[in-house]
Amino acid sequence: MSSGQNGWTTASIEAIPALEATKDPTPGLVLVYSRLHRQLPSAVPFASEVTTFGREPDNILCIPEAAVSRYHGRVERRPDGAWLFDNGSTNGILVNGARVTATRLAAHDVIRVGDTLFRFASHGIYSYGAYRVDGSVVESARPIHHGIRGCPLIGGYQVDHLLDRIEKVAKTQLSVIVTGDSGTGKELVARTVHLASERTGPFQAINCAALPANLIESELFGYRKGAFTGAASDKPGLVRAAHQGTLFLDEIGDMPLEAQAKLLRVLQERKVLPIGATTPEPVDVRVVCATHRDLESLVAKGTFRGDLFARLREFTAVVPPLRERREDLYPLVRHFLTKSGRPDASVTLPYMVGLAHYPWPYNVRELESAVKLSVALSEGRQELDLVHLPEPVRQSLQGHGDLRVASPAASSPGFALPPAPAPPVAPARTRPTGPPTEAALRDLLARHRGNIAAVGRDLGKERMQIHRWLKRYGIDVEDYRS
Repeated sequence: MSSGQNGWTTASIEAIPALEATKDPTPGLVLVYSRLHRQLPSAVPFASEVTTFGREPDNILCIPEAAVSRYHGRVERRPDGAWLFDNGSTNGILVNGARVTATRLAAHDVIRVGDTLFRFASHGIYSYGAYRVDGSVVESARPIHHGIRGCPLIGGYQVDHLLDRIEKVAKTQLSVIVTGDSGTGKELVARTVHLASERTGPFQAINCAALPANLIESELFGYRKGAFTGAASDKPGLVRAAHQGTLFLDEIGDMPLEAQAKLLRVLQERKVLPIGATTPEPVDVRVVCATHRDLESLVAKGTFRGDLFARLREFTAVVPPLRERREDLYPLVRHFLTKSGRPDASVTLPYMVGLAHYPWPYNVRELESAVKLSVALSEGRQELDLVHLPEPVRQSLQGHGDLRVASPAASSPGFALPPAPAPPVAPARTRPTGPPTEAALRDLLARHRGNIAAVGRDLGKERMQIHRWLKRYGIDVEDYRS
């Protein structure tokens, strides 16, 4: 506030926050797959300056498996991003399949620690915590609650976020453009918009790229008998066939300019003029379009009408590619196994490692094909393994585990890797020679969250002996794994 000579004050203008300021900026790890996923958090926030991980329970992230060292590694938050360091572990840390000693993490990097796989999220990590690897959701922690039911889309937080946005506009007359890479499920999103709209008419779909230019107009707008050679009877066209429903135009970027002009007229006037007709007919239709092309660049080139683009882009639904939501791989695999008639089948760790490191250029459609092939090649076997995956997926693991000493930034002049912090020294413990008491055994189970191997290491006994003592005392180990 500033005072003038007459005593009045002038207030400063209200600050407008940056869009990103309203989002959770916290980076972290999203769990992609682990055989111990029930014992691990779905999301690991890098909430402090240093996040430690290893087998011991005093790490911020405890991964209780034999392939993980006691104090395996750490992540440091620095001004230039999140840095991952190996603390001299036995089996190392892999980032995108390469073994690293230190590296700055980039969005969607795949990190392997022991036999556990993560994806690095550069922000918004807390939103992922409620979504489990097996596809279940912790409802009490769910960040989004929408009313869309029976949706064909499979996935966790990112799919829920998309559905939440769709629900907000589904019952309006707003036109929708669905964008995303090939195979991401754009038509499924369009069908979900129709489902949530509660419109009573049908869902009509046309692929603009699959029809010759001279047929698109007749397919969309219909024609009158005798309008051209071969027009032996009236045809209503898809626009009128979708009356009171939804018209889905796939690959809208391939629509000829003349047809674009007619479509714009339909959207503006809510009327359609069939080829050969003189009087337009009223129509109530919701238009949803999809494209993997950049329509703005097509407008700049003059191959797509800017006025039509403005009319269609009243709401945009962006479908993320599979490489940016690898935490959905396992739920999708389970879904496709069920769809293929093999809900009883299981997958090995190498199988999931292959899926997690493949870039999936054709997204969910390609993953479904891979699972179908796996089912065929497995010949009824209970377990699907790496050998059952398509050749391109298996090839993505070539050189898996090769050493990369540090990221390029780490070797730049003036950069020095800080020494790994010394792991806490546990006080020496005298291992009992006889069986532990029931109370002592329960204490160890609680400390290690039901990890039999870890309890055995503390007692200097094999897993089989631990199981015998559990049976003697009537202890159910599952009580300690929740």
